[in-house]
Amino acid sequence: MLDDLKKIKLKALSEFDKIKNSEELENLKVKYLGRNGELTKLLKNLKDIAEEEKPKVGKVANEIKESIGSAIEKVADKFDDSSVGDIQVNNLTLPGIKTEKGSLHPNTMMQYELEQIFTAMGFKVIEGPDLESEYFNFTALNIPDNHPARDTQDTFWLDDGNLLKTHTSPMQVRAMKKYGAPLRAVFPGRCFRFEATDASHDSTFYQLEGLMIDKDISIANVIAVMKELLRAVFKRDVKVRQRPGYFPFVEPGFELDINCLICEGEGCSVCKQSGWLELLPCGLVHPNVIRAGGLDPKEYSGFAFGLGLTRLVMMKYGIDDIRLLQGGDLRFLKQF
Repeated sequence: MLDDLKKIKLKALSEFDKIKNSEELENLKVKYLGRNGELTKLLKNLKDIAEEEKPKVGKVANEIKESIGSAIEKVADKFDDSSVGDIQVNNLTLPGIKTEKGSLHPNTMMQYELEQIFTAMGFKVIEGPDLESEYFNFTALNIPDNHPARDTQDTFWLDDGNLLKTHTSPMQVRAMKKYGAPLRAVFPGRCFRFEATDASHDSTFYQLEGLMIDKDISIANVIAVMKELLRAVFKRDVKVRQRPGYFPFVEPGFELDINCLICEGEGCSVCKQSGWLELLPCGLVHPNVIRAGGLDPKEYSGFAFGLGLTRLVMMKYGIDDIRLLQGGDLRFLKQF
């Protein structure tokens, strides 16, 4: 075996002298040191030789392997390659390579901004699971099996009976169970609905749920918090309107709409030519939901809201098609 090892060394070193480019160098490295390389195959037969010969043969094999490795580094340096295979070559005289910095997605930027705003108002930030149980997504939110509200949320169901959450509202009950009252928290998260897409609807979107539980909470509290939020996001007063809305987990419930900032209220595809964009359903937490959270609705009340985070992004940056945000087009994303 010693003779075979020496032959491989001579053969390899002679071939390295003929290398013309880095591609040939990599091929030669694989030929001798790769998983099925000539030297590797020969070393696999080490187990078959006599025990007293193994130390001597092993030492020679390691020396040959180091010699081939040194030859690779010398040739690689000649080609000014920064690396060849797993042999690293550092040439400090070469100019630096400029790398392109990535950036945050506009949805992420908006989420961070909202978290800062609500944290300043005393809210804690809690994230929940994307995969949710039927109980937390529907039943605990006052939406039993036979409730018609389930028909309005086309859902991605899994074989085990769980689902991809259709809204961030399940965290209302989860948070009350864990933290009790008083409680102020927001729950940012990704939501999923099996529905047709258009300029203002997508199967994947982002919401930010908000919840305040304490004694003697009223509608005045939710309106004050929402106005402060919109003023902080848009850096100006935003025209809003409040109208009655039905949501099983609040009573009474409201729709808080904002004047469309894409068309300034004149009507466009985003606001469906109405001049208004539904942004923020809200209301006082239903007693059944407070009860599901382990609290007494006779002692505590609260308000909840579900903010369309993705739609807020569209309003702030003037994006007229929600599908651009999840399309993965770097030409679009690099603008932010």
